[in-house]
Amino acid sequence: MNLDKNHLTGNTEVETTDLNSNNYIGVFVDLAIYISVMFLIRELYIPNVSFIANGLFWSFSTLIVATWRMRARGITWKDLGLRKPKSLKKTLLIAILIFISTIVTIVAFNIIKDQLPFVTAPDTSPETAVSKFGDLKGNWTLFFTIIPFILIESCLEELLDRGFLMNWIERLFSKTNVATVIAVILQAAIFGFRHSNDLSERSITVGLIGLVMGIAYYAFGRNLWPLIIAHCILNTMSMVDRV
Repeated sequence: MNLDKNHLTGNTEVETTDLNSNNYIGVFVDLAIYISVMFLIRELYIPNVSFIANGLFWSFSTLIVATWRMRARGITWKDLGLRKPKSLKKTLLIAILIFISTIVTIVAFNIIKDQLPFVTAPDTSPETAVSKFGDLKGNWTLFFTIIPFILIESCLEELLDRGFLMNWIERLFSKTNVATVIAVILQAAIFGFRHSNDLSERSITVGLIGLVMGIAYYAFGRNLWPLIIAHCILNTMSMVDRV
């Protein structure tokens, strides 16, 4: 029982067939398992271990579930966009465009956020003054120690949120005319919410990042590499800003 690979890889030359009831139920079950594990695993915080280690544990656990359900459907990560780019130059240019679009979106939100009554202000108490990554101010040794793990996490988020989650949501709503729109919006909302578990400035900002990435994934042929590169650049710049 397979998902349609032509749909997943953005191949429009072959018409996508409708899901039958069995496929629909299978995709729904996949999403129910995946999303449940995604949120439940975050409740498991290993004490005396860094935030980064816990974050990677959460992501790799979810990756295992996603890969398991993909294998059940006969889908590979290559089918979802983890394939060799045809042009490195074009891939880098697209990544830069995505990065710039993300920055513009974040700046625009920061301009209007004070006018939005539902946005929870960030916690600026002394207890939260030190980054969850440790005291990075002026500490380049710590920066270069943790940045490889930040980049790994960036890659995993694109694989899971744009690669797996967005495609599975799209297939769930494939009988509608706006399946892709629903998938882009829902994956962005889930992406933002699981970073903060509330309607805060952070969750909305992360959700907007997910929205830009989701649109770019669809617009640029469902290739994950430009998104991965852009996400890595974005998180690297964010970490540099903390030093």
